[in-house]
Amino acid sequence: MADITAAMVMALRDKTQLPMMDCKKALQESGGDEEAALRQLRESGKKIMAMRQDRSTEEGRLATYATIKPPVGALIELQVESAPVAKHEDVVALANDLAKQLATGPGAKTPDELWKQPAPSKKGTTLGQWKDDLENKMREVFRLTRILRVDAPAGGYVHHDGKSGVLLEVEGGNDDLAKSVAMHAAAMRPKSTTTAELDPALVAKEREILTEQARKEGKPENIIEKMIEGRMRNFYAEHVLSEQPFVKDDKQTVGKIAESGGMKLKKFVRWQLGEANPPAAE
Repeated sequence: MADITAAMVMALRDKTQLPMMDCKKALQESGGDEEAALRQLRESGKKIMAMRQDRSTEEGRLATYATIKPPVGALIELQVESAPVAKHEDVVALANDLAKQLATGPGAKTPDELWKQPAPSKKGTTLGQWKDDLENKMREVFRLTRILRVDAPAGGYVHHDGKSGVLLEVEGGNDDLAKSVAMHAAAMRPKSTTTAELDPALVAKEREILTEQARKEGKPENIIEKMIEGRMRNFYAEHVLSEQPFVKDDKQTVGKIAESGGMKLKKFVRWQLGEANPPAAE
């Protein structure tokens, strides 16, 4: 049997963050071959985690990667079991790499396809291998539940807690402006990009409510329509991205801010951690 030194065990532990006894056993069984020991620990971890796949993953984080040039953007949702793990720096880094690879790589139609691709920040390691290592170390299930890529100029933003994020498709503008508008959309939760794209049923319902209110106020029928149009502007300012007062300058609408920066708003997607896939806001 190969002589397994304390230095060898410590070196393997530093790479895996697994218990000393597990590292020593893997080295002993691999005859002191560190690469073989790493593979053995990874396979052992897979077997353990395979028995835990029925666990609930209600925590996690979103991540995005988006640029105007090259014109590409991505948004992903990585779910884990607990809040502390979701905030761990390695999990944050993995989520960011998933988004970057999805945006800048060949693309992926499914999470399984993406896991097989290389991790941008870990040379020689696939995203799936990195995930297996983290699952083995943290003993929690990791699930890549949603992925989205757009091949167009885009801006992206994820809130600091990782639980809400926006991918915004644009024409023109620059990265900073696109990111700022995406941040606004994440915070203000608009329902559509422009007034014309707002759900007609929602608009009709609001008009009905406002008309009934005006009648109860005793307003003459011949001026109710003009009143409704004025009050509908407030409704649009609440629900439509281009009509909302910009969070960084509420004296201007998002639409005006975009226009002044030479940027056209195309559509956006806003995700909240754990929710079903919402439709893109056209």
